[in-house]
Amino acid sequence: MAFDAPTGNEPAADAAPGKPPRLLLHCCCAPCASYVLECLSPLYEITLFYYNPNIKPADEYYKRAAELEKLPGLLPLPNRPGLIVAEYDAGAFDPVAEAYPDSPEGGPRCGECFGLRLRATAAKAKTDGFDCFATTLSVSPHKDAKVLNAIGVRLEGEYGVGYLRSDFKKRDGYKRSVELSKQYGLYRQAYCGCRPAKSW
Repeated sequence: MAFDAPTGNEPAADAAPGKPPRLLLHCCCAPCASYVLECLSPLYEITLFYYNPNIKPADEYYKRAAELEKLPGLLPLPNRPGLIVAEYDAGAFDPVAEAYPDSPEGGPRCGECFGLRLRATAAKAKTDGFDCFATTLSVSPHKDAKVLNAIGVRLEGEYGVGYLRSDFKKRDGYKRSVELSKQYGLYRQAYCGCRPAKSW
């Protein structure tokens, strides 16, 4: 069953008694992950999952991965997260980019991109026995939380792993992510990852 990102201090998914739910958190980058970790770390046992085949070139992919690797050591989190960095696989996104070469930011190309990344997260959550999965993507003002949540809920049904519905840009989440990025000197990229999106 889908559940909402918590606003109180109670876990929002089933877990073993006395233990926080295990959450696989898809991360697009360290700046977006910063606020989401601050928000969710008190409630979940989190593993960050860096899978973003939309990012080009490869140097940019690994630069963002390195920034995400150092993030848990910077933030004063009550529960320090683990990290899984997927191998770079730009070929997984190429069919999406080719199918929507002129799609504007926020158009169908983005929806397909969200689906690609969230499906990999749901599959990994299922395989590794996580209680739930989520994504940091909704913290960005460029990402439609309704689209993300619809995809997540659909994948929850397919994989049988709870999806954490969210819109992390609310309650000044995006503003807080910018503040944390400045505080810890995080690299903030100028585009989401795919070359067609570099125009914004």
